Amino acid sequence: MEMDSLPNGNSTIPTSNTTPPSTALSSKLTQLTESLKLEHQFLRVPFEHYKKTIRTNHRAVEKEISSVISIVNEAADSDISNDDAVQHLTSLVSRLQGLKRKLEEGSRAENLQAQRCRARIDHLESAGAENLSEWNNTRMKRILVDYMLRMSYYDTGLKLAESSNMLDLVDIDVFLEAKRVIDALQKREVAPALAWCADNKSRLKKSKSKFEFQLRLQEYVELVRAEDHLRAITYARKYLAPWAATHMKEMQRVFAIVAFKGNPECAVYKTFFEPKQWDYLVEQFKQEFCRLYGMPLEPLLNIFLQAGLSSLKTPYPLLIDLSLACNCSPPHPPAHMHTRAHAHGLV
Repeated sequence: MEMDSLPNGNSTIPTSNTTPPSTALSSKLTQLTESLKLEHQFLRVPFEHYKKTIRTNHRAVEKEISSVISIVNEAADSDISNDDAVQHLTSLVSRLQGLKRKLEEGSRAENLQAQRCRARIDHLESAGAENLSEWNNTRMKRILVDYMLRMSYYDTGLKLAESSNMLDLVDIDVFLEAKRVIDALQKREVAPALAWCADNKSRLKKSKSKFEFQLRLQEYVELVRAEDHLRAITYARKYLAPWAATHMKEMQRVFAIVAFKGNPECAVYKTFFEPKQWDYLVEQFKQEFCRLYGMPLEPLLNIFLQAGLSSLKTPYPLLIDLSLACNCSPPHPPAHMHTRAHAHGLV
């Protein structure tokens, strides 16, 4: 039997343009694999927080046990009465009970961090081609919470995380830790920032951070501003002298401000007293904080937007300029005023 000729003269059946299911599935899996490569911060931050909690608990236990052993040895080597011995033992029991409470609190904190790491690993493992849309929706909410926390919208970020049931998938407690230091620096207080430096001393030293030195310098400047020169000199000898080997030039400049009695006219020294120095400390803390936890300096939302805008950017920028000049509709997103800032400088 002969086959009827089709209208275009071709006797063969046309091939459908529909993408085979296997190809679509492979494309989704490829997209998912590429997406998971961007989840470095998602796993790194809780892991670093977990390690920090373990180090803090370990230091506290070592310090307390060392103190108890020292007291026991001292009591054993001395000739004390029975009443004094009972008093010593009662004091030791009280300290050991306090140590037990600290260990229990530390254990709860460690378990919480371990649970958070486990939840994030499970979340990544749950990603698949069949639930990619739902998984991407959760990811978008995570990115929005990250942006809110970085922009200091803490309450809004917390409400979004709670309503989406993803508290274990966002870093609210980490950013709240940073908030305490930032708020203090904005009030011109350095004590919380110095305490943060002490907690992370070894890691800051390994990265050759200057943040603690800059805090000490600013505290010295404030003493000079208050014309408390004797305290300023004493402070410099105690806290700035140890930095002389690596920061001699900065120290020589800042030591000279004592001669100006807190009101220098010379531009070289006047900068030390400008209010923007505190803003500089805030920005420097944010950089050190992000570096410590392995986070990018830019919010994840900005990074993803820039990546998308790079792929949309036209090779003909003249069209954008003409559309803006004639008040016409822009040809695509990078031409819009709200997106040009993110698209600026992208290749």
